[in-house]
Amino acid sequence: MRKIALIGLSLLAGPQPSAALAWGGRGQAVIDRAALPALPADGPVFLRKHADFIAEEATMPDGWRSSSEPFSKIDEDPNHTWFVERLRFLDPAPRSRYAFVLAPYREHVRLAKIDPKSAERVNVRWTGTLPYAVMEGYGRIVAGMRELRRKQSRGQPTAHIEQVLAFQTAWMAHYIGDGTQPHHASIHCEGWFGDNPKGYNRSGAIHGVFESGYVDAINLQPSDIADRIGAPRHQEGDLFDAVLQFLGDSASEVETIYDLDKRGILADPANREGREFVYHRTSIGAAMLRDLLYRAWKESAKPGAGEPRPQDPSSPRYDPETGSSPAP
Repeated sequence: MRKIALIGLSLLAGPQPSAALAWGGRGQAVIDRAALPALPADGPVFLRKHADFIAEEATMPDGWRSSSEPFSKIDEDPNHTWFVERLRFLDPAPRSRYAFVLAPYREHVRLAKIDPKSAERVNVRWTGTLPYAVMEGYGRIVAGMRELRRKQSRGQPTAHIEQVLAFQTAWMAHYIGDGTQPHHASIHCEGWFGDNPKGYNRSGAIHGVFESGYVDAINLQPSDIADRIGAPRHQEGDLFDAVLQFLGDSASEVETIYDLDKRGILADPANREGREFVYHRTSIGAAMLRDLLYRAWKESAKPGAGEPRPQDPSSPRYDPETGSSPAP
């Protein structure tokens, strides 16, 4: 009884210092640990032997966001969010990080003339760059896997490149974990924002109460979600579009968190509905991570192809504002 009471008090008191980490250490690590065993036999199964490292470093990118390292923080902060509701002016999202950075700036300038208050959060920090962080991480992993295959073909040692790929996996996986947590895909990231007809919680503490307090309280384990991951998907089609859809789907479930909170479920670790929602969201994250790793491994078996010099002004798709052609 005393243990349950203490859990309840910690939840109601709000997030502890670690609560700023998406899904907390437990949620991120569980997503990683569930994804690796789900890799098909013809996938990058060598990553399984690095599972402890990948899971232990699951929150690594959050360590780059401290105000004590302001240059790192300014660069890294946007990578952890994608506020879908604030990005509806984009159609479509640019296929370049730098082209994207320019888009909210232009919208900010437009809004500042007619609605200065709204314009305050129309900028790269309060829109986010999460899909670009995922795609850039994916590209690094494909390149690393290609190098691994090259070394294997020459009979060269691969231990070091495997370690690099384990690091890259932990890095990219963090953004997948963030995107799976609906708070990170919505303007309602730190309490309900704007009109509030249902009287949802406006406190930023709800973010940590859900992703850290509740997840720790239910003692989330990889075995809770292993049977929910399903067969690989996203092996064909445009991956950037798939990542955007993944984030849109996540944002569509943010209200569920506020409803669970309003009904007191986030203060009740034994509640099945609350547990099921955590299992549902984290299994989606594990499946997405597994899918990206498997697709990267398949792609790495093919010769790399692309524009020879996308940074050349004579390239037919060259964007003079960013200095390069966008991703095809």
